[in-house]
Amino acid sequence: MTTTPRTPSLIATLPGRCYTDPDVFRREQEHVFESLWFCAVRSSDLDRPGAFRTVRVGRESVIITRTRKGDLRAFLNVCRHRGARLCTEESGEIRRTLQCPYHAWTYDLDGTLIAAPNLIKMPDVDRVAYGLIKVALREWLGYAWVCLADEPPSFEDTVVHAAVERLGDAAAIEHYGTDNLALGKRITYDVKANWKLIVENFMECYHCATIHPELTEVLPEFADGYAAQYYVGHGAGFGEAVEGFTVDGSEGFGKLPAVSAEQDRRYYAITVKPTVFVNLVPDHVILHRMFPLAEDRTVVECDWLYAPEVVESGADVSKSVELFHRVNAQDFAACERTQPAMSSRAYREGGVLVPSEHHIGTFHAWLLERLGGEHDGPVHPTPPAPGKTR
Repeated sequence: MTTTPRTPSLIATLPGRCYTDPDVFRREQEHVFESLWFCAVRSSDLDRPGAFRTVRVGRESVIITRTRKGDLRAFLNVCRHRGARLCTEESGEIRRTLQCPYHAWTYDLDGTLIAAPNLIKMPDVDRVAYGLIKVALREWLGYAWVCLADEPPSFEDTVVHAAVERLGDAAAIEHYGTDNLALGKRITYDVKANWKLIVENFMECYHCATIHPELTEVLPEFADGYAAQYYVGHGAGFGEAVEGFTVDGSEGFGKLPAVSAEQDRRYYAITVKPTVFVNLVPDHVILHRMFPLAEDRTVVECDWLYAPEVVESGADVSKSVELFHRVNAQDFAACERTQPAMSSRAYREGGVLVPSEHHIGTFHAWLLERLGGEHDGPVHPTPPAPGKTR
């Protein structure tokens, strides 16, 4: 096969095997998901001592639980004795202690080994040293973020910076009070596509006029295929006749208290690499968490968050949920249509990015740097235009 010459308008994508090769995915698990901060669970899901959730982070299973003092803690879901998995359920409640179902090694909620058959006859066993392996944990935006690295990177530089970089103001995201919002709806999507296809899709709006009729009615500038959300501080404005961020443009709920006049009637999108999307509108926040499970399978958990009084009142949130649920379904269907072609000889050297997609090249460059720069095929990421973020 011959390589199609590229013009200045077109830059190369990653080659197809980057989306299909199990070895590439393994390297991503090691150098991306297991090395960076990973958004694991909504903190309020663990609303009482002993509540736990297990999450897949790279190749590891991680337990996140709330201690009797009310703090969140995270541990590898592995017994220190013979390696049995401690919690096999996705979520639940630990009544008093965490006990391995194999040999009954028993751990406190802070991870300390507190009991085991015949442990009293082994006084040389250090109960702290043989406690559960701790995982670094930080809370931000009302979520627990974990990092498996022995020396986690700066949370402020690698996570919080994404919001500052995008919005141009360190305090702008705090105006939405995401930490204190209430969960109005959660939908889990099992997407038969590589996680990078989902990230790339979220980063551009070249496809919006084609597959998002409801979204472009609410945000008319998206109909031009222009990735306006990647200009620092710029939020896409609602259409003149649009009253709220709802499926039919009808009125939503009252503006969140601290949202500024400049942020009103605007939509902001933030990508927090590697696996989080934050969507900000005046009356609610939508947050996506991706859990890459295989080179061709990604689970996406999407939360719709509202002012507590909206949820407590039993208000009907279906119109605002339906808008982005349709966007999600449309996007994920597009990614699933793309995944099979990643194995085609037509995509062996990859595809191309038009000018309004060039900022995706910075994502590719970031990923290649994480993986040590290894790839097959021509990849020439181009920096975004001045004023744009990654």
